[in-house]
Amino acid sequence: MGGSSIDDDWELTSSSSNEVRTVVLVGRTGDGKSATGNTILGRKVFNSRASSSGVSTTCELGTAELDDGQRVNVIDTPGLFDLSSGSKFVREEIVKCIDLAKDGIHAVIVVFSVRTRFTEEQETALRTLQSLFGSKIVDYMIVLFTGGDDLEENEESMEDYLGRECPKALKEILGLCENRVVLFDNKTKDEGKRSGQVQKLLYFVNIVLSRNGGRPYTDELFRELKIRAMEMHKQQRKFDSLKEEYSKDALLEFEKQMQQTYDDQLKRITEMVESKLNETTMKLKQQLDEEQAARLKAEEKAMLAQRRSDEEIRKLRENLEKAHEELRKQAEGRCAIL
Repeated sequence: MGGSSIDDDWELTSSSSNEVRTVVLVGRTGDGKSATGNTILGRKVFNSRASSSGVSTTCELGTAELDDGQRVNVIDTPGLFDLSSGSKFVREEIVKCIDLAKDGIHAVIVVFSVRTRFTEEQETALRTLQSLFGSKIVDYMIVLFTGGDDLEENEESMEDYLGRECPKALKEILGLCENRVVLFDNKTKDEGKRSGQVQKLLYFVNIVLSRNGGRPYTDELFRELKIRAMEMHKQQRKFDSLKEEYSKDALLEFEKQMQQTYDDQLKRITEMVESKLNETTMKLKQQLDEEQAARLKAEEKAMLAQRRSDEEIRKLRENLEKAHEELRKQAEGRCAIL
Protein backbone atom coordinates (compact mmCIF):
# COMPACT_ATOMS: atom_id res chain seq x y z
CA MET A 1 0.00 0.00 0.00
CA GLY A 2 1.08 3.55 -0.62
CA GLY A 3 3.47 2.64 -3.46
CA SER A 4 5.51 4.86 -5.72
CA SER A 5 2.60 5.66 -8.04
CA ILE A 6 0.93 7.53 -5.21
CA ASP A 7 4.09 9.43 -4.40
CA ASP A 8 4.52 10.39 -8.05
CA ASP A 9 0.95 11.65 -8.45
CA TRP A 10 0.65 13.58 -5.24
CA GLU A 11 2.13 17.03 -4.90
CA LEU A 12 2.82 16.60 -1.21
CA THR A 13 4.50 18.02 1.30
CA SER A 14 8.00 17.67 2.53
CA SER A 15 8.62 19.05 5.99
CA SER A 16 10.42 22.04 4.47
CA SER A 17 7.54 22.99 2.14
CA ASN A 18 4.66 22.48 4.53
CA GLU A 19 4.98 23.31 8.21
CA VAL A 20 1.54 21.95 9.12
CA ARG A 21 1.66 18.74 11.13
CA THR A 22 -1.42 16.51 11.14
CA VAL A 23 -1.57 13.94 13.93
CA VAL A 24 -4.30 11.39 14.63
CA LEU A 25 -5.10 10.22 18.15
CA VAL A 26 -6.16 6.58 18.44
CA GLY A 27 -6.76 4.36 21.42
CA ARG A 28 -9.33 2.97 23.79
CA THR A 29 -12.23 5.06 25.05
CA GLY A 30 -11.38 6.55 28.43
CA ASP A 31 -7.58 6.51 28.09
CA GLY A 32 -7.42 10.27 27.49
CA LYS A 33 -7.36 10.89 23.73
CA SER A 34 -9.56 13.99 23.85
CA ALA A 35 -7.76 15.48 26.86
CA THR A 36 -4.45 14.88 25.07
CA GLY A 37 -5.77 16.67 21.99
CA ASN A 38 -6.72 19.65 24.15
CA THR A 39 -3.27 19.67 25.75
CA ILE A 40 -1.58 19.73 22.32
CA LEU A 41 -3.84 22.53 21.05
CA GLY A 42 -3.54 24.53 24.25
CA ARG A 43 -7.29 24.99 24.65
CA LYS A 44 -10.46 22.95 25.04
CA VAL A 45 -11.57 21.77 21.61
CA PHE A 46 -12.62 18.18 22.29
CA ASN A 47 -14.95 16.95 25.00
CA SER A 48 -13.29 14.51 27.38
CA ARG A 49 -14.69 12.19 30.02
CA ALA A 50 -12.89 14.10 32.75
CA SER A 51 -14.57 17.38 31.81
CA SER A 52 -17.86 16.45 30.18
CA SER A 53 -20.45 13.73 30.09
CA GLY A 54 -20.30 13.78 26.29
CA VAL A 55 -17.09 12.10 25.13
CA SER A 56 -16.10 12.08 21.45
CA THR A 57 -18.62 10.23 19.34
CA THR A 58 -17.23 11.12 15.92
CA CYS A 59 -13.90 12.13 14.38
CA GLU A 60 -13.14 15.81 14.97
CA LEU A 61 -10.41 18.15 13.80
CA GLY A 62 -8.80 20.88 15.87
CA THR A 63 -6.09 23.30 14.68
CA ALA A 64 -3.66 25.54 16.52
CA GLU A 65 -0.61 27.68 15.84
CA LEU A 66 2.04 27.07 18.46
CA ASP A 67 4.37 29.63 20.03
CA ASP A 68 7.13 28.83 17.52
CA GLY A 69 4.77 29.49 14.58
CA GLN A 70 4.31 25.83 13.71
CA ARG A 71 0.73 24.84 12.91
CA VAL A 72 -0.66 21.53 14.06
CA ASN A 73 -3.86 19.70 13.14
CA VAL A 74 -5.15 17.20 15.70
CA ILE A 75 -7.75 14.61 14.71
CA ASP A 76 -9.51 13.09 17.71
CA THR A 77 -11.14 9.74 17.01
CA PRO A 78 -13.87 8.00 19.01
CA GLY A 79 -13.28 4.44 20.19
CA LEU A 80 -12.87 3.14 16.64
CA PHE A 81 -11.23 -0.03 17.89
CA ASP A 82 -13.40 -0.66 20.93
CA LEU A 83 -14.95 -4.10 20.71
CA SER A 84 -18.42 -2.59 21.16
CA SER A 85 -18.14 -0.47 17.99
CA GLY A 86 -20.20 -1.80 15.09
CA SER A 87 -18.67 -2.26 11.64
CA LYS A 88 -20.91 0.44 10.09
CA PHE A 89 -19.77 2.97 12.68
CA VAL A 90 -16.12 2.06 12.21
CA ARG A 91 -16.42 2.24 8.42
CA GLU A 92 -18.02 5.68 8.46
CA GLU A 93 -15.58 7.08 11.01
CA ILE A 94 -12.52 5.83 9.12
CA VAL A 95 -13.82 7.55 5.97
CA LYS A 96 -14.32 10.75 7.96
CA CYS A 97 -10.88 10.50 9.57
CA ILE A 98 -9.22 10.08 6.18
CA ASP A 99 -11.27 12.94 4.77
CA LEU A 100 -10.14 15.23 7.60
CA ALA A 101 -6.52 14.21 6.92
CA LYS A 102 -6.80 14.27 3.14
CA ASP A 103 -3.23 15.58 2.79
CA GLY A 104 -1.90 12.64 4.79
CA ILE A 105 -1.01 11.84 8.39
CA HIS A 106 2.29 12.99 9.84
CA ALA A 107 2.02 10.83 12.95
CA VAL A 108 -0.36 8.37 14.59
CA ILE A 109 -0.43 8.94 18.35
CA VAL A 110 -1.38 5.71 20.12
CA VAL A 111 -2.76 6.74 23.51
CA PHE A 112 -2.53 4.52 26.61
CA SER A 113 -3.07 5.37 30.25
CA VAL A 114 -0.82 4.50 33.17
CA ARG A 115 -4.02 4.19 35.21
CA THR A 116 -5.26 1.11 33.33
CA ARG A 117 -3.58 -2.17 32.49
CA PHE A 118 -2.63 -3.03 28.93
CA THR A 119 -5.25 -5.45 27.63
CA GLU A 120 -5.75 -7.96 24.84
CA GLU A 121 -8.34 -5.53 23.43
CA GLN A 122 -5.65 -2.88 22.94
CA GLU A 123 -3.31 -5.41 21.35
CA THR A 124 -6.08 -6.39 18.92
CA ALA A 125 -6.74 -2.71 18.17
CA LEU A 126 -3.14 -2.19 17.12
CA ARG A 127 -3.23 -5.30 14.95
CA THR A 128 -6.34 -3.86 13.32
CA LEU A 129 -4.57 -0.55 12.74
CA GLN A 130 -1.65 -2.32 11.05
CA SER A 131 -3.90 -4.57 8.97
CA LEU A 132 -6.15 -1.71 7.90
CA PHE A 133 -3.48 0.81 6.95
CA GLY A 134 -0.60 -1.52 6.15
CA SER A 135 2.54 -2.45 8.06
CA LYS A 136 4.19 0.86 7.12
CA ILE A 137 1.87 2.69 9.52
CA VAL A 138 4.14 1.64 12.43
CA ASP A 139 6.82 3.91 10.97
CA TYR A 140 4.50 6.82 11.83
CA MET A 141 3.43 5.65 15.29
CA ILE A 142 4.28 7.36 18.57
CA VAL A 143 3.15 5.92 21.92
CA LEU A 144 1.77 8.42 24.42
CA PHE A 145 0.88 7.59 28.01
CA THR A 146 -1.56 9.78 29.93
CA GLY A 147 -1.66 10.00 33.72
CA GLY A 148 1.73 11.63 34.22
CA ASP A 149 0.36 13.30 37.34
CA ASP A 150 -0.18 9.86 38.92
CA LEU A 151 3.43 8.83 38.31
CA GLU A 152 4.68 12.19 39.58
CA GLU A 153 2.63 11.80 42.76
CA ASN A 154 4.23 8.39 43.32
CA GLU A 155 7.68 9.80 42.45
CA GLU A 156 7.97 7.43 39.48
CA SER A 157 9.38 8.03 36.01
CA MET A 158 8.17 6.59 32.70
CA GLU A 159 11.11 4.19 32.84
CA ASP A 160 10.06 3.04 36.32
CA TYR A 161 6.51 2.41 35.12
CA LEU A 162 7.53 0.47 32.00
CA GLY A 163 10.01 -1.57 33.98
CA ARG A 164 7.28 -2.48 36.44
CA GLU A 165 4.18 -2.78 34.27
CA CYS A 166 5.31 -3.55 30.73
CA PRO A 167 3.87 -6.81 29.34
CA LYS A 168 5.47 -8.59 26.39
CA ALA A 169 2.91 -7.35 23.82
CA LEU A 170 3.44 -3.72 24.87
CA LYS A 171 7.22 -4.16 24.67
CA GLU A 172 6.79 -5.39 21.11
CA ILE A 173 4.73 -2.31 20.26
CA LEU A 174 7.35 0.00 21.76
CA GLY A 175 9.98 -1.83 19.74
CA LEU A 176 8.01 -1.30 16.52
CA CYS A 177 7.83 2.41 17.40
CA GLU A 178 11.60 2.48 18.09
CA ASN A 179 10.74 3.49 21.68
CA ARG A 180 9.13 6.79 20.69
CA VAL A 181 7.32 7.28 24.01
CA VAL A 182 5.92 10.45 25.56
CA LEU A 183 4.30 10.95 28.98
CA PHE A 184 1.52 13.57 29.32
CA ASP A 185 0.00 15.17 32.38
CA ASN A 186 -3.24 16.53 30.95
CA LYS A 187 -4.27 18.03 34.29
CA THR A 188 -1.33 20.37 34.71
CA LYS A 189 -1.98 24.09 35.01
CA ASP A 190 1.71 24.84 34.48
CA GLU A 191 1.94 26.31 30.97
CA GLY A 192 5.69 25.65 30.82
CA LYS A 193 5.15 21.98 31.63
CA ARG A 194 2.32 21.68 29.08
CA SER A 195 4.41 23.33 26.39
CA GLY A 196 7.39 21.09 27.19
CA GLN A 197 5.25 17.97 26.78
CA VAL A 198 3.93 19.19 23.43
CA GLN A 199 7.41 20.11 22.20
CA LYS A 200 8.70 16.63 23.07
CA LEU A 201 5.81 15.08 21.15
CA LEU A 202 6.44 17.30 18.12
CA TYR A 203 10.13 16.43 18.33
CA PHE A 204 9.15 12.79 17.76
CA VAL A 205 6.73 13.84 15.00
CA ASN A 206 9.60 15.57 13.21
CA ILE A 207 11.82 12.50 13.69
CA VAL A 208 9.06 10.37 12.15
CA LEU A 209 8.83 12.76 9.22
CA SER A 210 12.58 12.84 8.73
CA ARG A 211 12.85 9.06 8.72
CA ASN A 212 10.04 8.86 6.16
CA GLY A 213 11.63 11.26 3.71
CA GLY A 214 9.60 14.25 4.85
CA ARG A 215 6.37 12.77 3.53
CA PRO A 216 3.21 12.07 5.53
CA TYR A 217 1.64 8.64 5.52
CA THR A 218 -0.72 8.06 2.60
CA ASP A 219 -2.30 5.11 0.86
CA GLU A 220 -4.87 4.41 -1.84
CA LEU A 221 -7.72 5.63 0.36
CA PHE A 222 -6.06 9.03 0.73
CA ARG A 223 -5.35 9.06 -2.99
CA GLU A 224 -8.98 8.37 -3.85
CA LEU A 225 -10.21 11.07 -1.50
CA LYS A 226 -7.79 13.61 -2.96
CA ILE A 227 -9.01 12.80 -6.48
CA ARG A 228 -12.60 13.19 -5.26
CA ALA A 229 -11.82 16.52 -3.61
CA MET A 230 -10.12 17.84 -6.76
CA GLU A 231 -13.09 16.78 -8.90
CA MET A 232 -15.54 18.43 -6.53
CA HIS A 233 -13.42 21.60 -6.54
CA LYS A 234 -13.51 21.70 -10.35
CA GLN A 235 -17.26 21.26 -10.36
CA GLN A 236 -17.69 23.98 -7.74
CA ARG A 237 -15.64 26.42 -9.82
CA LYS A 238 -17.73 25.53 -12.87
CA PHE A 239 -20.89 26.03 -10.86
CA ASP A 240 -19.68 29.46 -9.66
CA SER A 241 -18.84 30.54 -13.21
CA LEU A 242 -22.33 29.60 -14.46
CA LYS A 243 -24.31 31.44 -11.79
CA GLU A 244 -24.84 34.56 -13.91
CA GLU A 245 -25.44 32.71 -17.21
CA TYR A 246 -28.09 30.12 -16.36
CA SER A 247 -31.53 30.09 -14.85
CA LYS A 248 -32.24 29.11 -11.27
CA ASP A 249 -33.73 25.79 -12.39
CA ALA A 250 -30.65 24.97 -14.49
CA LEU A 251 -28.39 25.80 -11.58
CA LEU A 252 -30.46 23.61 -9.25
CA GLU A 253 -30.15 20.73 -11.71
CA PHE A 254 -26.39 21.21 -11.96
CA GLU A 255 -26.12 21.38 -8.17
CA LYS A 256 -28.11 18.14 -7.96
CA GLN A 257 -25.65 16.52 -10.38
CA MET A 258 -22.74 17.74 -8.24
CA GLN A 259 -24.30 16.19 -5.16
CA GLN A 260 -24.90 12.92 -7.00
CA THR A 261 -21.26 12.86 -8.13
CA TYR A 262 -20.16 13.50 -4.56
CA ASP A 263 -22.43 10.73 -3.25
CA ASP A 264 -21.16 8.28 -5.87
CA GLN A 265 -17.54 9.03 -5.05
CA LEU A 266 -18.18 8.81 -1.31
CA LYS A 267 -19.87 5.47 -1.88
CA ARG A 268 -16.75 4.19 -3.68
CA ILE A 269 -14.57 5.32 -0.77
CA THR A 270 -16.91 3.68 1.74
CA GLU A 271 -16.86 0.44 -0.26
CA MET A 272 -13.05 0.54 -0.30
CA VAL A 273 -12.98 0.93 3.48
CA GLU A 274 -15.59 -1.79 3.95
CA SER A 275 -13.58 -4.15 1.75
CA LYS A 276 -10.45 -3.35 3.74
CA LEU A 277 -12.28 -3.90 7.03
CA ASN A 278 -13.59 -7.26 5.84
CA GLU A 279 -10.10 -8.22 4.73
CA THR A 280 -8.70 -7.08 8.07
CA THR A 281 -11.35 -9.01 10.01
CA MET A 282 -10.62 -12.18 8.04
CA LYS A 283 -6.87 -11.81 8.56
CA LEU A 284 -7.29 -11.23 12.29
CA LYS A 285 -9.64 -14.21 12.59
CA GLN A 286 -7.18 -16.38 10.69
CA GLN A 287 -4.32 -15.13 12.87
CA LEU A 288 -6.29 -15.76 16.06
CA ASP A 289 -7.33 -19.22 14.83
CA GLU A 290 -3.71 -20.05 14.04
CA GLU A 291 -2.59 -18.79 17.44
CA GLN A 292 -5.30 -20.81 19.17
CA ALA A 293 -4.35 -23.93 17.18
CA ALA A 294 -0.69 -23.38 18.07
CA ARG A 295 -1.63 -22.88 21.73
CA LEU A 296 -3.74 -26.06 21.76
CA LYS A 297 -0.92 -27.97 20.08
CA ALA A 298 1.55 -26.65 22.64
CA GLU A 299 -0.83 -27.58 25.47
CA GLU A 300 -1.30 -31.05 24.01
CA LYS A 301 2.45 -31.46 23.70
CA ALA A 302 2.90 -30.29 27.29
CA MET A 303 0.23 -32.72 28.52
CA LEU A 304 1.90 -35.57 26.63
CA ALA A 305 5.25 -34.66 28.13
CA GLN A 306 3.63 -34.49 31.56
CA ARG A 307 2.09 -37.95 31.12
CA ARG A 308 5.45 -39.35 30.07
CA SER A 309 7.08 -37.72 33.02
CA ASP A 310 4.42 -39.07 35.37
CA GLU A 311 4.87 -42.57 33.89
CA GLU A 312 8.65 -42.41 34.32
CA ILE A 313 8.23 -41.24 37.92
CA ARG A 314 5.77 -44.08 38.58
CA LYS A 315 8.21 -46.64 37.18
CA LEU A 316 11.07 -45.19 39.23
CA ARG A 317 8.96 -45.43 42.37
CA GLU A 318 8.04 -49.05 41.59
CA ASN A 319 11.70 -49.92 40.99
CA LEU A 320 12.68 -48.14 44.18
CA GLU A 321 10.04 -50.01 46.17
CA LYS A 322 11.19 -53.32 44.65
CA ALA A 323 14.79 -52.52 45.57
CA HIS A 324 13.74 -51.69 49.11
CA GLU A 325 11.75 -54.93 49.34
CA GLU A 326 14.71 -56.92 48.02
CA LEU A 327 17.05 -55.31 50.53
CA ARG A 328 14.57 -56.03 53.33
CA LYS A 329 14.36 -59.71 52.34
CA GLN A 330 18.13 -59.99 52.13
CA ALA A 331 18.44 -58.46 55.59
CA GLU A 332 15.86 -60.83 57.04
CA GLY A 333 17.71 -63.76 55.48
CA ARG A 334 20.99 -62.71 57.10
CA CYS A 335 19.28 -62.34 60.46
CA ALA A 336 17.81 -65.86 60.18
CA ILE A 337 21.25 -67.39 59.49
CA LEU A 338 22.72 -65.64 62.50
